[in-house]
Amino acid sequence: MSRIAAPAHDRGVTTLALDSPANRNALSAELVDELTAALGACAADDTVRAVVLTHTGTTFCAGADLTAPPDPAAFVALMRRIVALPKPVVARVTGHVRAGGLGLLAACDISAAGPGSSFALTESRLGLAPAVISLPLLPRTDPRAAARYYLTGERFDAAEAARIGLVTLAADDVDQALAPVLDGLRRASPQGLAASKELVTATVLESFDQYAEDLIARSAALFASAEAREGMTAFLERREPAWVL
Repeated sequence: MSRIAAPAHDRGVTTLALDSPANRNALSAELVDELTAALGACAADDTVRAVVLTHTGTTFCAGADLTAPPDPAAFVALMRRIVALPKPVVARVTGHVRAGGLGLLAACDISAAGPGSSFALTESRLGLAPAVISLPLLPRTDPRAAARYYLTGERFDAAEAARIGLVTLAADDVDQALAPVLDGLRRASPQGLAASKELVTATVLESFDQYAEDLIARSAALFASAEAREGMTAFLERREPAWVL
C-alpha cells in the first residue's frame, strides 16, 4: 500500500501528501523511499515549478516508525534531496509534527502551519536525540529555542514555531496564507528559482556535507542502546520509562 497519495498538479505546482494516517504518517522505510522517489520525479519534470508537501489525517508526521524505523542514511538522503531539489518545496501543515517530522519540515524552503498544529522534539524522552534532523534544523532555528525544545521535549504551537524560525508562517487559514507564496513561485522563472534556492540553502547543505556521517553513526548507536529500547518500549506500551522521577 502506497504511503504517498497520488500527486496532484495545478498550474506548475505538484502536491505530494503523506498518506499513512493509520500510523500518523510515521517515517517508515517505505514512506521514506516513496517520498524520495516522488521528489526525484518532480525534479526531472520540466512542468513542475514547485512542490507542496502536505499530509492526510491529523498528523503531518509523527517521526520515526518505532516498529520499523528507517535507515538513518536513507532519511538523511531524503532531507538532503528536499534541500537540494532545484525547485522550491513548500510545507503545508494542518496537524501535529513530532521528532523526525520536524527534520522533514525544516528541510522545506517555505512552510505554513495552521492553528491545529503542534510541534515537539520528543527524542530526549525516549533515550534518543534529534541527531540527523539537526542537519536542517539547527541552521534554520533560533539556537536558544533549539536548546530548550531539544532538551525538554515540550510541545509548542504554530505561532511559536514561526517565532523560532521552524516555519515561515503561522496562519488561521493555511491555504489563504500560501496563495501569494504559490503565485510568486508561478511567476518566477525555473532558472531564477533554482539559482535563488542555491543561495538560501548553501549553509544548510554545508551542514549536511560536514556532519551527516557523524550524526548518522550517532543516531544508529542511540537507537541500538538499552536506554533507547526502554524508552521506545515504554512509549509503545503507553507507560512511563524507568528513568522518570
